[in-house]
Amino acid sequence: MIDTLLRDLLPLLLIVAAIYLTLFTALRRMQPGWSTRLEERRVAILLILVLMATALKVGQDVLGAETGDFDTAVLLYLNEHTPPEIVQLFAWITLTGSSMFLTPLIAAVTALLFFLRQRAEALLLAASGIGGVLIVYLIKRAVGRDRPALWETEVYWGSSFPSGHTLGAAACAMALALCLRRVRPGTRSLGLWLALTWIALVGLSRLVLGVHWPTDVMVAACIGIALPLTLNLMLDTERDRQRRQRRAGT
Repeated sequence: MIDTLLRDLLPLLLIVAAIYLTLFTALRRMQPGWSTRLEERRVAILLILVLMATALKVGQDVLGAETGDFDTAVLLYLNEHTPPEIVQLFAWITLTGSSMFLTPLIAAVTALLFFLRQRAEALLLAASGIGGVLIVYLIKRAVGRDRPALWETEVYWGSSFPSGHTLGAAACAMALALCLRRVRPGTRSLGLWLALTWIALVGLSRLVLGVHWPTDVMVAACIGIALPLTLNLMLDTERDRQRRQRRAGT
Protein backbone atom coordinates (compact mmCIF):
# COMPACT_ATOMS: atom_id res chain seq x y z
CA MET A 1 0.00 0.00 0.00
CA ILE A 2 2.75 2.46 0.89
CA ASP A 3 4.64 1.72 -2.33
CA THR A 4 1.45 2.12 -4.34
CA LEU A 5 0.58 5.35 -2.55
CA LEU A 6 4.02 6.83 -3.16
CA ARG A 7 3.92 5.76 -6.80
CA ASP A 8 0.49 7.34 -7.27
CA LEU A 9 1.43 10.49 -5.38
CA LEU A 10 4.49 11.21 -7.50
CA PRO A 11 2.57 12.21 -10.65
CA LEU A 12 0.19 14.25 -8.51
CA LEU A 13 3.07 16.10 -6.86
CA LEU A 14 4.60 16.75 -10.27
CA ILE A 15 1.30 18.29 -11.34
CA VAL A 16 1.33 20.45 -8.21
CA ALA A 17 4.85 21.62 -9.02
CA ALA A 18 3.82 22.40 -12.60
CA ILE A 19 0.80 24.41 -11.40
CA TYR A 20 2.99 26.26 -8.93
CA LEU A 21 5.63 27.16 -11.50
CA THR A 22 3.02 28.13 -14.12
CA LEU A 23 1.20 30.35 -11.64
CA PHE A 24 4.28 32.27 -10.60
CA THR A 25 5.59 32.57 -14.16
CA ALA A 26 2.29 34.07 -15.29
CA LEU A 27 2.17 36.44 -12.31
CA ARG A 28 5.69 37.69 -12.96
CA ARG A 29 4.64 38.71 -16.46
CA MET A 30 1.14 40.06 -15.78
CA GLN A 31 1.18 41.20 -12.13
CA PRO A 32 4.77 41.78 -10.95
CA GLY A 33 3.54 43.30 -7.68
CA TRP A 34 1.49 40.24 -6.83
CA SER A 35 4.33 37.96 -7.83
CA THR A 36 6.74 39.61 -5.42
CA ARG A 37 4.35 39.39 -2.49
CA LEU A 38 3.36 35.79 -3.20
CA GLU A 39 6.96 34.68 -3.67
CA GLU A 40 7.59 35.79 -0.09
CA ARG A 41 5.05 33.13 0.90
CA ARG A 42 5.98 30.51 -1.69
CA VAL A 43 6.79 27.87 0.94
CA ALA A 44 3.33 28.19 2.50
CA ILE A 45 1.63 28.08 -0.91
CA LEU A 46 3.57 25.02 -2.01
CA LEU A 47 2.89 23.28 1.31
CA ILE A 48 -0.85 23.95 1.00
CA LEU A 49 -0.88 22.52 -2.52
CA VAL A 50 1.03 19.40 -1.46
CA LEU A 51 -1.20 18.81 1.58
CA MET A 52 -4.40 19.16 -0.43
CA ALA A 53 -3.07 17.00 -3.27
CA THR A 54 -2.18 14.28 -0.74
CA ALA A 55 -5.60 14.52 0.92
CA LEU A 56 -7.37 14.27 -2.44
CA LYS A 57 -5.32 11.26 -3.54
CA VAL A 58 -5.73 9.32 -0.29
CA GLY A 59 -9.41 10.27 -0.19
CA GLN A 60 -9.84 8.94 -3.72
CA ASP A 61 -8.26 5.64 -2.69
CA VAL A 62 -10.56 5.43 0.33
CA LEU A 63 -13.64 5.99 -1.82
CA GLY A 64 -12.37 3.33 -4.19
CA ALA A 65 -11.93 0.85 -1.31
CA GLU A 66 -8.23 0.48 -2.14
CA THR A 67 -6.80 1.04 1.34
CA GLY A 68 -8.36 -1.80 3.32
CA ASP A 69 -5.31 -4.07 3.58
CA PHE A 70 -3.01 -1.21 4.56
CA ASP A 71 -5.44 0.22 7.13
CA THR A 72 -6.11 -3.16 8.71
CA ALA A 73 -2.43 -4.15 8.87
CA VAL A 74 -1.42 -0.92 10.61
CA LEU A 75 -4.18 -1.13 13.22
CA LEU A 76 -3.49 -4.78 14.00
CA TYR A 77 0.23 -4.10 14.35
CA LEU A 78 -0.39 -1.22 16.78
CA ASN A 79 -2.86 -3.28 18.77
CA GLU A 80 -0.41 -6.17 19.12
CA HIS A 81 2.62 -4.04 20.05
CA THR A 82 1.16 -1.32 22.29
CA PRO A 83 1.29 -2.04 26.06
CA PRO A 84 -1.95 -1.46 28.04
CA GLU A 85 -0.30 1.39 29.97
CA ILE A 86 0.43 3.25 26.73
CA VAL A 87 -3.11 2.63 25.50
CA GLN A 88 -4.42 4.26 28.68
CA LEU A 89 -2.09 7.22 28.14
CA PHE A 90 -3.39 7.66 24.60
CA ALA A 91 -6.95 7.51 25.96
CA TRP A 92 -6.13 10.76 27.80
CA ILE A 93 -4.22 12.28 24.90
CA THR A 94 -7.15 11.72 22.52
CA LEU A 95 -9.31 13.97 24.72
CA THR A 96 -7.23 16.97 23.61
CA GLY A 97 -8.70 16.50 20.14
CA SER A 98 -12.29 16.41 21.36
CA SER A 99 -14.77 19.26 21.11
CA MET A 100 -15.00 19.32 24.92
CA PHE A 101 -11.34 20.40 25.01
CA LEU A 102 -10.94 22.36 21.77
CA THR A 103 -14.08 24.50 22.02
CA PRO A 104 -13.28 26.17 25.38
CA LEU A 105 -9.59 26.43 24.44
CA ILE A 106 -10.31 28.21 21.16
CA ALA A 107 -12.96 30.44 22.78
CA ALA A 108 -10.63 31.45 25.63
CA VAL A 109 -7.60 32.16 23.45
CA THR A 110 -9.73 34.02 20.89
CA ALA A 111 -11.14 36.23 23.66
CA LEU A 112 -7.62 36.84 24.98
CA LEU A 113 -6.36 37.83 21.52
CA PHE A 114 -9.25 40.28 21.10
CA PHE A 115 -8.45 41.74 24.51
CA LEU A 116 -4.82 42.18 23.43
CA ARG A 117 -6.02 43.88 20.20
CA GLN A 118 -4.71 41.02 18.07
CA ARG A 119 -7.86 40.91 15.96
CA ALA A 120 -6.37 39.22 12.90
CA GLU A 121 -4.94 36.45 15.07
CA ALA A 122 -8.27 36.03 16.89
CA LEU A 123 -10.06 35.76 13.55
CA LEU A 124 -7.53 33.20 12.29
CA LEU A 125 -8.00 30.95 15.33
CA ALA A 126 -11.78 31.23 15.44
CA ALA A 127 -12.17 30.67 11.68
CA SER A 128 -9.84 27.65 11.81
CA GLY A 129 -11.87 26.07 14.60
CA ILE A 130 -15.26 26.72 13.00
CA GLY A 131 -14.01 25.77 9.53
CA GLY A 132 -12.62 22.50 10.85
CA VAL A 133 -15.96 21.54 12.38
CA LEU A 134 -17.85 22.30 9.15
CA ILE A 135 -15.39 20.36 7.00
CA VAL A 136 -15.55 17.30 9.25
CA TYR A 137 -19.35 17.37 9.30
CA LEU A 138 -19.70 17.72 5.53
CA ILE A 139 -17.15 15.04 4.62
CA LYS A 140 -18.49 12.56 7.18
CA ARG A 141 -22.01 13.02 5.81
CA ALA A 142 -20.81 12.64 2.23
CA VAL A 143 -18.54 9.60 2.69
CA GLY A 144 -20.18 7.54 5.43
CA ARG A 145 -17.25 5.18 6.00
CA ASP A 146 -17.65 2.50 8.67
CA ARG A 147 -15.37 2.72 11.69
CA PRO A 148 -12.91 -0.10 12.44
CA ALA A 149 -14.32 -3.10 14.28
CA LEU A 150 -11.15 -5.13 14.77
CA TRP A 151 -11.53 -5.21 18.55
CA GLU A 152 -13.87 -3.78 21.15
CA THR A 153 -13.59 0.01 21.28
CA GLU A 154 -15.41 3.05 22.58
CA VAL A 155 -18.37 4.09 20.44
CA TYR A 156 -18.17 7.45 18.62
CA TRP A 157 -20.81 9.20 16.53
CA GLY A 158 -20.62 9.61 12.81
CA SER A 159 -18.64 7.91 10.11
CA SER A 160 -14.94 7.16 10.27
CA PHE A 161 -13.67 9.39 7.45
CA PRO A 162 -12.03 11.74 8.27
CA SER A 163 -10.89 11.72 11.90
CA GLY A 164 -12.64 14.64 13.55
CA HIS A 165 -10.30 14.61 16.55
CA THR A 166 -7.23 14.75 14.32
CA LEU A 167 -8.59 17.44 12.00
CA GLY A 168 -9.78 19.58 14.90
CA ALA A 169 -6.50 19.27 16.77
CA ALA A 170 -4.51 19.98 13.58
CA ALA A 171 -6.53 23.08 12.72
CA CYS A 172 -6.30 24.41 16.29
CA ALA A 173 -2.63 23.55 16.79
CA MET A 174 -1.47 25.06 13.50
CA ALA A 175 -3.62 28.16 14.01
CA LEU A 176 -2.14 28.63 17.50
CA ALA A 177 1.38 28.22 16.08
CA LEU A 178 0.67 30.86 13.41
CA CYS A 179 -0.83 33.22 15.99
CA LEU A 180 2.19 32.76 18.24
CA ARG A 181 4.49 33.50 15.30
CA ARG A 182 2.60 36.72 14.57
CA VAL A 183 2.61 37.88 18.21
CA ARG A 184 6.07 36.58 19.17
CA PRO A 185 8.11 36.02 15.96
CA GLY A 186 11.05 34.61 17.90
CA THR A 187 8.99 31.57 18.98
CA ARG A 188 8.01 30.38 15.50
CA SER A 189 10.14 27.20 15.62
CA LEU A 190 8.97 26.25 19.11
CA GLY A 191 5.33 26.82 18.23
CA LEU A 192 5.59 24.79 15.04
CA TRP A 193 7.23 21.78 16.72
CA LEU A 194 4.73 21.81 19.57
CA ALA A 195 1.87 21.95 17.07
CA LEU A 196 3.22 19.05 15.00
CA THR A 197 3.83 16.97 18.13
CA TRP A 198 0.26 17.56 19.33
CA ILE A 199 -1.16 16.64 15.92
CA ALA A 200 0.93 13.47 15.71
CA LEU A 201 -0.03 12.33 19.21
CA VAL A 202 -3.75 12.90 18.70
CA GLY A 203 -3.65 11.14 15.33
CA LEU A 204 -1.73 8.20 16.77
CA SER A 205 -4.15 8.00 19.70
CA ARG A 206 -7.06 7.43 17.32
CA LEU A 207 -5.20 4.47 15.81
CA VAL A 208 -4.05 2.96 19.09
CA LEU A 209 -7.61 3.15 20.41
CA GLY A 210 -8.85 1.48 17.22
CA VAL A 211 -11.55 4.06 16.44
CA HIS A 212 -10.16 5.30 13.11
CA TRP A 213 -8.38 3.90 10.09
CA PRO A 214 -4.88 5.27 9.32
CA THR A 215 -6.12 6.91 6.13
CA ASP A 216 -8.80 8.73 8.15
CA VAL A 217 -6.02 10.27 10.20
CA MET A 218 -3.75 11.04 7.22
CA VAL A 219 -6.41 12.99 5.36
CA ALA A 220 -7.60 14.76 8.51
CA ALA A 221 -4.07 15.91 9.37
CA CYS A 222 -3.49 17.22 5.83
CA ILE A 223 -6.75 19.19 5.75
CA GLY A 224 -6.40 20.39 9.33
CA ILE A 225 -2.93 21.81 8.69
CA ALA A 226 -3.82 23.27 5.29
CA LEU A 227 -6.89 25.13 6.60
CA PRO A 228 -5.18 27.65 8.92
CA LEU A 229 -2.27 28.00 6.49
CA THR A 230 -4.74 29.04 3.80
CA LEU A 231 -6.60 31.40 6.12
CA ASN A 232 -3.30 32.91 7.27
CA LEU A 233 -2.28 33.49 3.64
CA MET A 234 -5.59 35.24 2.98
CA LEU A 235 -5.17 37.44 6.06
CA ASP A 236 -1.63 38.38 5.04
CA THR A 237 -2.83 39.26 1.56
CA GLU A 238 -5.61 41.45 2.94
CA ARG A 239 -3.18 43.12 5.35
CA ASP A 240 -0.84 43.93 2.44
CA ARG A 241 -3.76 45.40 0.49
CA GLN A 242 -4.70 47.67 3.41
CA ARG A 243 -1.11 48.83 3.78
CA ARG A 244 -0.95 49.74 0.10
CA GLN A 245 -4.17 51.70 0.39
CA ARG A 246 -2.85 53.63 3.40
CA ARG A 247 0.37 54.45 1.56
CA ALA A 248 -1.60 55.58 -1.50
CA GLY A 249 -3.71 57.84 0.68
CA THR A 250 -0.73 59.63 2.24
